[in-house]
Amino acid sequence: MLPVRTEYYLVLSAALFAIGVIGVTVKRNPIVIFMCIELMLNAVNLSFIAFGRHFGHVNGQMTVIFVMAVAAAEVAIGLGIIVAIFRQRESIDLDEVALLRY
Repeated sequence: MLPVRTEYYLVLSAALFAIGVIGVTVKRNPIVIFMCIELMLNAVNLSFIAFGRHFGHVNGQMTVIFVMAVAAAEVAIGLGIIVAIFRQRESIDLDEVALLRY
């Protein structure tokens, strides 16, 4: 059985990243935006793993572990902010969140 080529991993990673970018730019729900950001981070993680496998180094895997730790902290803080906004405004619409500046 032949191994999967690195190019296939990179094409999948680019497709996942593009879906994430489209989701961030189109959607107005902050929870969906966080999920799209996580999708983009996982796409980058996939490319790091693919390049690490291609070149025979573990640097990509170490970077992925660091990115996953930062992403977990980002989600925890982001969801805390969303809950705080929902308790104050009773809505999580991004247009209403922009009114918090005034």
